[in-house]
Amino acid sequence: MQNISIYIHVPFCDHKCIYCDFYSIITKDNIDNYITSLKQEINSYSEQLKDKNIISIFFGGGTPSLLGPNQINEILTFLSSNFNIIPEAEITLETNPGTVDFKKLVDFRNIGINRLSIGVQSFSDDDLKFLTRIHNKKTAIDTIKSADKAGFENINVDLIFSIPKQSKKTWKENLELAIELPIKHISSYSLILEKGTILNKMVLDGSIKLRDEDFDASQYEHTIDFLTSHGFEQYEVSNFCKTGFECEHNLSYWEHKNYIGFGPSAHSFVNSKRWWNFSSLKMYLGSIEQNGKAVRGFEALSQKELEQEFIMLTFRSKGLDLNNLKKMYGDGWISNNYNYLNELVEDGYIIWNDNFIKFTKVGYLLCDEILLKFQ
Repeated sequence: MQNISIYIHVPFCDHKCIYCDFYSIITKDNIDNYITSLKQEINSYSEQLKDKNIISIFFGGGTPSLLGPNQINEILTFLSSNFNIIPEAEITLETNPGTVDFKKLVDFRNIGINRLSIGVQSFSDDDLKFLTRIHNKKTAIDTIKSADKAGFENINVDLIFSIPKQSKKTWKENLELAIELPIKHISSYSLILEKGTILNKMVLDGSIKLRDEDFDASQYEHTIDFLTSHGFEQYEVSNFCKTGFECEHNLSYWEHKNYIGFGPSAHSFVNSKRWWNFSSLKMYLGSIEQNGKAVRGFEALSQKELEQEFIMLTFRSKGLDLNNLKKMYGDGWISNNYNYLNELVEDGYIIWNDNFIKFTKVGYLLCDEILLKFQ
């Protein structure tokens, strides 16, 4: 039976942060209509997914924790009635400090949420103020401790470095605090400028200046050195975890496995085909009402495109298994890039052991540039 992961996009937020480019709306008016349409969409895929094992469910957003435990449970129950969710499935809920208390966390745990991803972003009040987050350092720490007390063993936090005016000392303190808390997984990202965000406008009009590439690289390098020396394995460009706590859902993306997305702006990838939903909640609701689905676009990937994606994604994660590559796509890529791969080994950017290739720390620093040069 084929394995598949499920992503559910919850678009509701109580505030739009200046750097965020994910689809979200600052209103809760349509939550009931959203859940009704979501269930219709899920039902429309029940026949297609009836012979699949659901190995992970990820509630992303937006801020999924703005929904109540009863509402999340309603969605989970409906998923269970339509699909075969394996007993050990990883079920993640994204949450932001300030949107949950201890009781709500206990209730989330009791309905089957077994992994919590907390959008901390920083433990510095100055950073949080700049990012326009609704919480402060104390609230972030309290939320993590409450999640642990509520029974969540698998806790992730998101942290952002290279924030304007964030000193190296501040970032170091962020990491030092994180490893002292009951956290098993850390997603650490450089502040990225995305088109259409408030931050992008601020940079364009000159009111904000981003950190330069050298500063960014030094922060990233320190992150790798610090976390890997304190028991966290780097298993993807931006992700670190204690042994056995990799995010199974995200591994589906990075290992080019099948996943299906429900909700506005959600993307799916199943059997070499990709499709994506309308982003606008209004258009999503209307399309579900008319068609039972909300697909805005669709593409079927060629063998070459599939091979390129597989290489890029696995390289950025745990590494490229050449036996798997040969089995799926032949050995043409290896032949075409043999000399370049050996150059990368000599320059210290990759490690090539038998039939497995992975980035070194220095390679991770330049991974995007390196991947572009493959033929």
